[in-house]
Amino acid sequence: MRGFSISVDSASLRPAAAALEMAGQEPAAADLAIKVRDLVVGFDRQLVMNGLDLDVYKGEVLGFVGASGMGKSVLMRTILGLIPKRRGTIEVFGSDLDHLSPDGRARIEQRFGVMFQQGALFSGLTVKQNTQVPLREHLKISDRLADELAMLKIALVGLKPDAADKYPAELSGGMIKRAALARALALDPELVFLDEPTSGLDPIGAAEFDELIATLQKTLGLTVFMVTHDLDSLHSICDRVAALADGKVIASGPIAAMLACDHPWVRSYFQGERARRFDSAGNGASGKP
Repeated sequence: MRGFSISVDSASLRPAAAALEMAGQEPAAADLAIKVRDLVVGFDRQLVMNGLDLDVYKGEVLGFVGASGMGKSVLMRTILGLIPKRRGTIEVFGSDLDHLSPDGRARIEQRFGVMFQQGALFSGLTVKQNTQVPLREHLKISDRLADELAMLKIALVGLKPDAADKYPAELSGGMIKRAALARALALDPELVFLDEPTSGLDPIGAAEFDELIATLQKTLGLTVFMVTHDLDSLHSICDRVAALADGKVIASGPIAAMLACDHPWVRSYFQGERARRFDSAGNGASGKP
């Protein structure tokens, strides 16, 4: 298992907001990047979310976990507006998404960055062209400026300049992840959604990608909503974790809160055999240092 530590500004832990959560009090709207209440999402007769509540605080890295097929990516896509909901409210940066005009919704969405599972790069476009897609969709800028901005984002995620003219089929798995992250950062977002960012990477590559996320979060002041199953990521870079089961968030808080939770799935995930191997490898259970 990976055994490394990342120094991250403790201010991003938002202790006041976390204290409100521990006390069961409603956090102030100004503290929240995302507020979800009583969310119901389903496909035909199958409910995936059934009265789900979730808060994501500004400036934090939230790890969102759950068993396979329970709807982690469905929630992310519902917040993004890609999957319709049946009931409930979703507020982003204090705005109820249902009450926004098309222009208002577009302005909010420009504050998002999204990295989908497996990168979801356009196979017929180069890395530079993929990175430029949000720029060309939302901004009226010259080709020269689009090229300069794309190259800046490509460098920001640790890719070499010659990667810019490569197509997805010419990239390694780690390079695909970094290219997808460059595209997610193209519009300088405040809120970044990451769907299984370390899935499919070897331990060294996954550790490096975790470190990249932590560094960018600290440097750019990002709020990160990260769907993951990776215990290493949860311990290394997440301020808080939210666990999904039975269509609801059944527990949320720092790693210590997850370890104290008595829900069977949470106990199995954070205290099962794999978690014990992780802990015995010296990674500890305290979350971000």
